[in-house]
Amino acid sequence: MSKVWFFTGAASGFGNLWARAALERGDRVVATSRNTEPLDDLVSRFGESVLALELDVTDREGVFAAVEEAVRRFGRIDIAVNNAGYGHVGMVEEVTERELRQQLETNFFGAVWVTQAVLPVLRRQRGGHLIQVTSEGGVRAYPGFGAYHASKWAVEGLSEALTQEIEDFGIHVTLVEPGPYATDFASRGLRVSAPLPSYDQIRATKAPDFRIGDPAATVPAILALADASNPPTRLILGDVFPEIEAIYEQRLTTWRDWQPVSQAAFGA
Repeated sequence: MSKVWFFTGAASGFGNLWARAALERGDRVVATSRNTEPLDDLVSRFGESVLALELDVTDREGVFAAVEEAVRRFGRIDIAVNNAGYGHVGMVEEVTERELRQQLETNFFGAVWVTQAVLPVLRRQRGGHLIQVTSEGGVRAYPGFGAYHASKWAVEGLSEALTQEIEDFGIHVTLVEPGPYATDFASRGLRVSAPLPSYDQIRATKAPDFRIGDPAATVPAILALADASNPPTRLILGDVFPEIEAIYEQRLTTWRDWQPVSQAAFGA
């Protein structure tokens, strides 16, 4: 049976790649973006199987309206993919209030509005799958990306609670955590704070050394995730597991080393 997907950020990057893959295998897709012009080729090629909608995920009412339109068109939503977002570069001291709020409005609150809009649909169906695209940056952090990490860690924490809240309705939640890939993530809207000279040396010496993956290689993983009867709560994409594993081992070691202090803080 074909599935109905609801994508945010479908005009480019992973969203466009995964939406195209779903359509090519015979699924139906609601593809949303702030600008629907890049979606014209999907509509031209796949016709009635795709519904292209203009959507700014920071507009909560607009998100709910888009979900309603999706259900009117296809009758249901099986998989909702929270993919819309952008990156912001700036040391924590450099990021302005406006920049931080805008980062959270899109990457965090946008994901919350979509989640809240699709949940009534999925509950009525007694099933569905919510895929939250966070990042390896949702479980680790680099200097200069504090605002971005804050937005992604927030989605991770929200979704960890959500998973427990909705499992009895037969709804699955998966946090997809891609490493660096050769998408247009940087070129299509990476925003940068005004630099403070005090951090120039840190920028020069602590810049991350990314290994860049092929975006097309993620398609089989996403389709397998969509078809899984018992999908994982988290799925890392790319060659970043060793680094993430080392971070968690270091955290456990620190917690264990300080466990006597922690236990003493309990009191009685």
